[in-house]
Amino acid sequence: MTRTYDDIINLPYHVSATRPQMTAIDRAAQFSPFAALTGYDAAIRETARLTDERVELDEYRKDALSNRLQIIEDRIKEHPEIAITYFQSDVKKNGGTYITAISKAKKIDEYERVIVMTDGTVIPIDEIISIDGKIFETMCEG
Repeated sequence: MTRTYDDIINLPYHVSATRPQMTAIDRAAQFSPFAALTGYDAAIRETARLTDERVELDEYRKDALSNRLQIIEDRIKEHPEIAITYFQSDVKKNGGTYITAISKAKKIDEYERVIVMTDGTVIPIDEIISIDGKIFETMCEG
């Protein structure tokens, strides 16, 4: 019984005298998968990425934040360490994400309406939803 390739299986393999043999990794690369839709996977991941809706604060919460900003302003030379949670808009789609920055307050710029932290973080005052820190605990005890 003869098999399909019996007539050629033992023939000598041609090796070029002028060209070097390809490495196994280079040969494997020839058969790697081909992405016909370049960027399609990235587009799917971007669509699936979740964003948060921006929360609108009520007047009570806005007043509380304003009071905390005033406390920070009064003690800004002490560079109090605070944790600020604020909304950062997404540049690619509607919504955004809430970020909590923990650092020492360096300056409150009322004209630009931002808080500048000692680590260089700049936080828009209008996007803040909470401010916490030991500075507020000591104010409540006294």
